[in-house]
Amino acid sequence: MGKNTSVKRKKAAPAASLLSKDEIVTLFSRLKAERPEPTSELVHTDPYTLLVAVVLSAQATDAGVNKATKELFRVAPTPDKMVALGEEAVREHIKTIGLYRNKAKNVVALSQQLIDEYQGEVPPSREALEKLPGVGRKTANVVMNVAFGEKTIAVDTHIFRVSNRTGLAPGKDPLAVELMLEKVVPDDFKLHAHHWLILHGRYVCVARKPKCPDCVIADLCRYGAKTEPAGLVLDKG
Repeated sequence: MGKNTSVKRKKAAPAASLLSKDEIVTLFSRLKAERPEPTSELVHTDPYTLLVAVVLSAQATDAGVNKATKELFRVAPTPDKMVALGEEAVREHIKTIGLYRNKAKNVVALSQQLIDEYQGEVPPSREALEKLPGVGRKTANVVMNVAFGEKTIAVDTHIFRVSNRTGLAPGKDPLAVELMLEKVVPDDFKLHAHHWLILHGRYVCVARKPKCPDCVIADLCRYGAKTEPAGLVLDKG
């Protein structure tokens, strides 16, 4: 007999949600009941300030961004005023957040591009948004969802974690998770799905030690290492 030449392959990621349709409806119904009107925690007044805030939020906390943009948006709330302010001054306003030098460059550049190509308005198109400096798919999806009411889902680290942990939308990368979520999230929940999942990941399904005892979807979740209430001693017998 010849040698066994079969190659051991890596286990493929699930091609579907690990939750049933009824479980998914229940999951989002509970998240909705917990936060009936979820909103972005980035402070903004219009599509432009939202766009800038989201660009600045990469590798930074919303609280940190809000602190930096409070004065920035007071002096430069429009593309023309941002360009007039200039890259150096923008850097000074946002130097407390990560990657501030490159972000300042992108904010001024995207502001100029909005003036040159869109009369200073933020285009309501994912494709157009992704052509702006510093704007990727996640940022474009946030702007489309929050500013223009589109049923897009932006996958950040929180949503990626929650989607994989729960089994709602397993995926090896953010795009895979996004496409899975678009497929399995019921249409009635899609508009706010992004916010429900990100807030759940930010405050309950946290990275280091998820707060499973406080989780409204713990019984639906497929996570195999759920934490227990403080002080609870498990019977090992």
